[in-house]
Amino acid sequence: MGITISIICAFLTLFYVGLLLFFSRGWVRLPKFKRIEKSYKTKVSIIIAARNEEQNIASTIGDILRQSYPKGLYELIIVDDHSTDKTAEIVKSFQSENVKLIQLNEPDVLNSYKKKAIAEAIKNSSGELIVTTDADCSMGPKWLETVINCYEQNHFKMISSPVSYFREKNEFEEMQTLEFLFLIGLGASGIGNKMPTTCNGANLAYQREAFLEVGGFQGIDNLASGDDELLLHKMTFKYPNAIGFCKSEDAIVYTEAKENLQEFISQRKRWASKSTRYKDKRIVFVAVSIWLFNVSFLFNFVSVFFEAYALKVFLFQYLVKMLVEVFFLSKITSFNKRIELLKYIPILSLIHPLYIVYIGLAGNSGKYKWKGRTVR
Repeated sequence: MGITISIICAFLTLFYVGLLLFFSRGWVRLPKFKRIEKSYKTKVSIIIAARNEEQNIASTIGDILRQSYPKGLYELIIVDDHSTDKTAEIVKSFQSENVKLIQLNEPDVLNSYKKKAIAEAIKNSSGELIVTTDADCSMGPKWLETVINCYEQNHFKMISSPVSYFREKNEFEEMQTLEFLFLIGLGASGIGNKMPTTCNGANLAYQREAFLEVGGFQGIDNLASGDDELLLHKMTFKYPNAIGFCKSEDAIVYTEAKENLQEFISQRKRWASKSTRYKDKRIVFVAVSIWLFNVSFLFNFVSVFFEAYALKVFLFQYLVKMLVEVFFLSKITSFNKRIELLKYIPILSLIHPLYIVYIGLAGNSGKYKWKGRTVR
């Protein structure tokens, strides 16, 4: 029995190594994007869905209004999602700077207010290209220009761009940053391998025409999450060779990590909930394989206390897992100039499987709290 389990665990471990090497290749295959000096012509609609963001929204609006992209070629539309604070009042104070406010007034309870907010904004927008970000984000002055330059050079239907945490206050938040860069790296690498898997709505651009051609959020509008990743899957199915990643430091959007474990778990459960709607069997296979590898890792950790053979198997998995993650993350953290975060890999490689196994189960069952609402 012990030999059989050891063989299965070794196979899952080697498969995990193969996956990360595959994703590493995808990251390397993505060319570092370089802007070229040009006259722009693309009209852009930047859309933000905001709920109770009075602490952040003014700063985000300020960053967007300071963009180097020609003022006459972009509009900012903010959709207030039933905020109970002063979010709408703050947005209204920017109306003289051509910031548009839409206030949702839905009589019926929805499960995905964010998708509704984005869809309403698109209906009322005039841009050829839709760019979404979040109300608690920061970006440099070249952000929009870089994304649009990438769009006009490559004619992508959808462009995913990098997102990173910043201004961490403690080790817990720094570890979140490393884990988040891992996720962003996987998404970018999937695009590099021509197998898009994930992206982040805090920094996403897509053609309005393409959005309408795939039916918008139709078919995925009953999930609270998925305005980014599930839309990516729809776009990939329709336009398999027209998905890009803007690999440029100027294109990075920054946000802050969660302050406590409860908020972190709630966010990750929301992200994991959309996996029930994956239609690409390759993505499902990869996700299940990674989850099973982490189950085997935890199984061997517990078995160390009961079976003599388990210690060698566990150490093998831990060391191999740690080394391949260092290899993959060294590329991502180098791009983001956060190479110092690799110091957390020994501990994250140890505790991350517990989180992966739990989120894999909890995110696909039951309900959870988000923005003061209970959703599924």
